[in-house]
Amino acid sequence: MSPRNPLPFDPIARAAEIWSERVGPSTTMAAVTSVMRVQQILQSAVDNALRPHNLTFARYEALVLLTFSRRGSLPMRVMGDRLQLHPTSVTNIVDRLEQDGLVNRVPHPTDRRTTLVEITDAGRDQMKRATESVDEIDFGLQGITERQTQQLTDLLGKVRHAAGDF
Repeated sequence: MSPRNPLPFDPIARAAEIWSERVGPSTTMAAVTSVMRVQQILQSAVDNALRPHNLTFARYEALVLLTFSRRGSLPMRVMGDRLQLHPTSVTNIVDRLEQDGLVNRVPHPTDRRTTLVEITDAGRDQMKRATESVDEIDFGLQGITERQTQQLTDLLGKVRHAAGDF
């Protein structure tokens, strides 16, 4: 998704030139600024694709996670770990999904202290329709080949790993 009136120049490249003149090497600044801008572009594209399904990306990710689980249910703590979210955020996501009839909270069969979140049939259907919408726009990632997309994933994985993300 591009702005309505694109600039006649790349503002990040221009900022990098000025940075180099006034501050010093600009390679890292330009790379980080580019990643941040691409994140905004992708977030906007995905949000627009999910909006008709009454989902945010966080709620969509939760539905995908539950769909990918062996039993269609997970403890809330595990959801937080896998989605890398604070427990309060997971609670808010599950509350909204439950209000919409897409998940249910159910008691854990062997641990009374644990609540499972279980995806409903409606949740599976909603996840499938939402996935079709984000797939249709390639999650907003345009302008690069499939090979370049894999290279990008690999490079960003190195940054994530170095930061202790996994």
